[in-house]
Amino acid sequence: MVPENQRQNSQAVDAAQLGNLTRSQLKKLETKEKTAWQKTLEAITLALPVICGIVAILEYIILPNYSRNYNPYAYFYVMGAFIAAYIVYLTVGIIRKSKGNTSVYEKVHYRAPLFSALFLFFALYDYLTLKTGTLTQPFVPCMNFIINAFLKDYMMLLDCTLNTLKLLFIGYGIGVSLGLVTGISCGYSNKFRYWVDPIIKFLGPIPTSTWVPVTMVIASSLFGGAVFIIALGSWFAVTVASMTGISNVDKDFFEAARTLGATERQLVFRVAIPHAMPSILQGCTQAMSSSCVALMIAEMLGVKSGLGWYMTWQAGWASYDKMFAALFVICFIFTVVTKVLERVKRHVLRWQNGVEK
Repeated sequence: MVPENQRQNSQAVDAAQLGNLTRSQLKKLETKEKTAWQKTLEAITLALPVICGIVAILEYIILPNYSRNYNPYAYFYVMGAFIAAYIVYLTVGIIRKSKGNTSVYEKVHYRAPLFSALFLFFALYDYLTLKTGTLTQPFVPCMNFIINAFLKDYMMLLDCTLNTLKLLFIGYGIGVSLGLVTGISCGYSNKFRYWVDPIIKFLGPIPTSTWVPVTMVIASSLFGGAVFIIALGSWFAVTVASMTGISNVDKDFFEAARTLGATERQLVFRVAIPHAMPSILQGCTQAMSSSCVALMIAEMLGVKSGLGWYMTWQAGWASYDKMFAALFVICFIFTVVTKVLERVKRHVLRWQNGVEK
């Protein structure tokens, strides 16, 4: 029999050792040994994107074209680059897993079905456009046409991308900054909320697109009018989220802080804002979504540069391949911006799930 004090000391040591482990190490300890079938299924899942990519390439090469296809190797090279990038990604994950770091490997395994579906989508899209003409060209161009359009006009697309990002971040920055001020003030001060709340309720239900014709008439410049439209949508989203977050902070926190001698400034910056941060960051994410919508509307209707303007211009000349190229660039940019905001949100709110060592 093990003495009671020795058993308690052993449990304390085990608990201390577990306390020093990271979440990934704890997860590794809790993971059960996989069966042969599970290992086989995992290997198939990891290999599936390569198989689907090869299927997409074979579909493009073997099946006859319904219409003329100029510079046909562009699509082939891009698909090959995607497959090679996935193989490198998988190889890095396997190498790191052999050294005890499974984070990359788990991400590859999690995203492998999505990559497979993407390759199959490319194959299906090419079949419906270039191979069968089910989706009428040139109104719905095939992927090879879109890639060639991007390669041909990439300098202008790059210039429009920079102008779009400039407009987006100026309007978003102004809107978020003003939204934080009004939202925090309304959430903390009932007197301030008394005067601002009617304005929020009046402007909130009005869609952003409604302001476009009015703004373009009264604004001193098209760029300034576009900034105002983007900032207005961002301001409303951040204001409402910040006000809600501050209002929902437990009043006992404020009373405890006042008892300890906290000033009004400390109550705002040390109590209210930290506790309302999840709601504030959610509002910032929603503001980015509304900013992207307002940005495209503003560029299509008035601004003389940017991806939205480029799409409208190319559509007017029936260059639908270039229009789709700009559309893919827009999707890529907004996806990256959203991912960056999510990473910032997870970093700031890392205390919710504990800090990984």
